[in-house]
This record gives sequence, structure tokens and C-alpha cells, in this order.
Amino acid sequence: MAGPASPSASVATPPRVTREMEQQLEAHRRELTGFCYRMLGSAFDADDAVQEVMVRAWRGVDRFDGRSSLRTWLYRIATNVCFDVTGATRRRALPMDLSPGASPPVASSLGAQLPEQTWVGPAPDGRIMPETADPAELAVARESVRLAFVVALQHLPARQRAVLILREVLRWRADEVAELLGTTVASVNSALQRARATLASTRLADAGEAPDPLDEEHAALLARYVEAFEAYDIEALVALLHQDATQSMPPWALWISGPEDIGRWHLGPGAGCRGSRMVRVRANGSPAFAQYKPSSTPGRLVPWAVHLLEIRERRISSITNFVGEDVFRAFGLPLHLDV
Repeated sequence: MAGPASPSASVATPPRVTREMEQQLEAHRRELTGFCYRMLGSAFDADDAVQEVMVRAWRGVDRFDGRSSLRTWLYRIATNVCFDVTGATRRRALPMDLSPGASPPVASSLGAQLPEQTWVGPAPDGRIMPETADPAELAVARESVRLAFVVALQHLPARQRAVLILREVLRWRADEVAELLGTTVASVNSALQRARATLASTRLADAGEAPDPLDEEHAALLARYVEAFEAYDIEALVALLHQDATQSMPPWALWISGPEDIGRWHLGPGAGCRGSRMVRVRANGSPAFAQYKPSSTPGRLVPWAVHLLEIRERRISSITNFVGEDVFRAFGLPLHLDV
């Protein structure tokens, strides 16, 4: 699936929108995409939502009276767009949310693929992370787009989701959020308390942490993961896993739990991944890896999955493999490698 379209690609800019105003609107696209991704759980939906925000802004620019900042006005539009989307679709999830029990590690078939709309998906950092050199701001942003956090957000009603993101991620004041949502400060504070309580009851607390690119131990662990996977040394790979590690592969509902079963999967149904190569990418504020596996054409590797990893207690606690060419297109990756 292609990245976000430029304004001229989808709708003509109304004559009343000056070039300067158009540039001001576009300057907010990246942060709005990050907001919509957290709200919707899909980079594809976030791109579509932000494009709709821009269209509504271009059409309504005559009604922008300047009493609030342009940024606040755009966030108000974006929040309403996201409310429209979440009201028309079901909550996105990961396989562990759909089935209480892990799948057999020697299943001969992955089963049926579920629609893309079922899953929380990955997002390239270049589309959602802020353009800042402030380490503290980057740390907050990285934590707020990690996969486990975005999945947990989907458990919240849309209004609570928006309040939590605006208050705790974007650091808006309660009165600013109340004005944006057309409600009271007391209502905002109540929604925030309920959102925090819901998040505390999800599996987020046990999900570990996103790999920190500045942490030398994390970097070494990730390097060993790539080395073991490319060598298809499953014993070495299993040794890197936390005792409670899980592996899942959207768009299939299958998920596996525990190092032993994950190892049995790789040596059984997953053995077709032998001979793969990994390409480093940046997704959800973390290092991630695009896996290319052997094809029927000698010397040619083709897209298989983007691996997102989380770490707990210096071991890999979660491997989520997002399978499909559309994921590779979203990251701007080639559709084959010649080796």
C-alpha cells in the first residue's frame, strides 16, 4: 500500500488556500499521523485519516478564526476524523487478544488469513516519530508508539483514548483537551482516570520494553538475534528468548508461547525461513528487521515479514512478524533481494 498522497494527488487545493497556508498545514502532517496511528492502530488508516484532515482543513480554512492555534484546530479535526473511523470499525488487535491459548507449534497449516482490518500494524518511524533532537521527547514518543502500547490503547473507548494521548503523550493541559473535545475539565480528568485503570488491567505491564537503540546490551542482543536467524541456528535463537516469550504472525491468528515451542515451530512448519536475510528498519520507535526468504528463483529473496521485537529482563519477550508485501511497501522496501 502506498504512502500518504500529496494534496495535489487526491484533491485540488481550493483557491482560497494560499501556498503559505498549504505549507503550514503540511508541516503538521507527521505529528498528526503519529496521533492518528495511536488512535487507530494502523499506519494505513492513519495516512487515510490525515489526508481526510487535510481535505477538511482546506475546505474549512475560511472558518478558521485564529482564536486557537492552527495546530489545535487541526487536532480538533483529526480527533473527529478518528472518532468517525473508530465508530465504524471494530477494535484492532493482535493474535494473543483473539485467542486465550497458544497454538500448537507443529500445526501443519497456518489456517485462514484474517483481513488487514483485524490487526494492529507496524508504522515506520519516518511517518510517526517527531523530528526532534531532544532525548527526553524522543524517549516519550518512542514509548508511546511501541506496539504493546498501541495495542493497549485499542482497549479504550475512543474518547478515553484521545484524552490519554493528548494528556499523557502530547502533554496538553486538561483545559486545552476539554476545549478541544467540547467538554469540561472534570470530564477530561475522569476519562483519564478510567483510561489509566483500563491500561493497568491489560497485558501491557508484562509486555517488556521496546529495544532502546542507545542501549549497548539491547543492541548486542538484537545483533545476536539477526545472526542466529540468518544462520538458522535455532538453538542459539531460542537461547535469546524470555521464558514467557511469544511469537505471532498477522494476518494469521496463530500464536506460539515459550522458547521450546517457538523453536519447534522454526524447525517444523517455519523451516521455509531457512536461508533468509534480514534488513534493518525503524518501526514503532524501535529497531526492527525486514525478513526476505528464499523464492523459487535461485539467488532471489522475496519479502516475508517485518519482525518487531520487545525485550524483558535482557531477553526477547515478544516477536511479532507482520507478513505481506504491503508491509514492505509501507516501509519503502524493495520487493526482492538478489544474493
